[in-house]
Amino acid sequence: MDTMVADQYDLIIIGGGPIGMSLSIALRGSGLSVLLLEARESIDKNEDPRPLAFSHGSRLILHRLGIWESLSEVTPIKTIHISNRGGFGRTLLTAEEIDVPALGYVILHQDIFRVMHKKLHEYRINYLTGAQVTQLKSDLSEGRVEFKHNGELKQVKASLLVLADGGRLTAQVDGVTQHVKDYEQKAVVSRIETSFPQCGVAYERFTSDGPVAFLPFGQNFSLVWTAPPSTVEEVLDLDDDAFLARLQSHFGYRVGKLISASKRSSFPLALKYATPVSGNRVVLIGNAAQTLHPVAGQGFNLGLRDAWELSREIITMPVDIGSSAMLSKYRAMRKTDSGGGRIFTDTLVKLFSNDDILLHGVRGIGLSALDCFPPAKRFVAKRMMFGSRG
Repeated sequence: MDTMVADQYDLIIIGGGPIGMSLSIALRGSGLSVLLLEARESIDKNEDPRPLAFSHGSRLILHRLGIWESLSEVTPIKTIHISNRGGFGRTLLTAEEIDVPALGYVILHQDIFRVMHKKLHEYRINYLTGAQVTQLKSDLSEGRVEFKHNGELKQVKASLLVLADGGRLTAQVDGVTQHVKDYEQKAVVSRIETSFPQCGVAYERFTSDGPVAFLPFGQNFSLVWTAPPSTVEEVLDLDDDAFLARLQSHFGYRVGKLISASKRSSFPLALKYATPVSGNRVVLIGNAAQTLHPVAGQGFNLGLRDAWELSREIITMPVDIGSSAMLSKYRAMRKTDSGGGRIFTDTLVKLFSNDDILLHGVRGIGLSALDCFPPAKRFVAKRMMFGSRG
């Protein structure tokens, strides 16, 4: 989608993925001038097979954005089954215990992307593709963006710049530091057909190599298999039968016999987070603010809450968008949720992705104790659905 570019805006969002699109959609009808910049030239055929686990809280946000009802292939998660490979102990979290329709929902990244992209057209949002941002600068009065489009160098200004680009431009924001922790793991994703049709149960199985998740999707499952890079390269080179045999041995038979697998792809895993999440007239959201390990499926939900709460803050303070006072209030509002999500997922990786004999026994005891204490299960489930602020 091309649009006429003005010299000045209230808000410029850099990064036209689902989080950047969510923020622009949330601000529709606000009367504010918004420009959304996306580096990719063509996004109509976006093919991203990664499954996204949306929490119940994210469903409520997407409903408010007018997105939820347009999603066609959505699979509810009624139960989460958590276990520890090679040891005793397991925990079941159920929607019935929390009194919600579902704990979460599984949607493919490419499907949510397409629906949001269609809504941008519907709402006539200023959305410029093929806009390669080369430089951004800001001071106390305004933010400035320089980008290439159709071979031309263009410059625009705004009261607030929002980075939703995954962190590519973070180094250009004065006073903001990006921290990176390489987990030395990769995740393999695929669609798996099993002999037992899915019945609304998501399986999270912890192993010494990393967690393996079977997420219900359609009649079968979406796989997220975490392992060291060398193991991932091995399994990607296997033919389908050998791959399924390897996965069956690793995961077990909780979903029955593994029958077939779709095309497999992988991506590296790391913890990345920025401190603070804002500078002069600049704020970071989504993966630009924090990129988490996929264990417990918290990353996208956290980014969606970033976009939603920032939009509410902007709408309540439209006369001084991007001021130090507004950004300070936003940082304080998001600190507990963002920090809590980061610590929660990182701790799970530390505790469960190792072969320490002592920890192995402690993990089993912990899972069993959690399963026997309903108030603790409700506490965990609510924070998975709504974030650390509950």
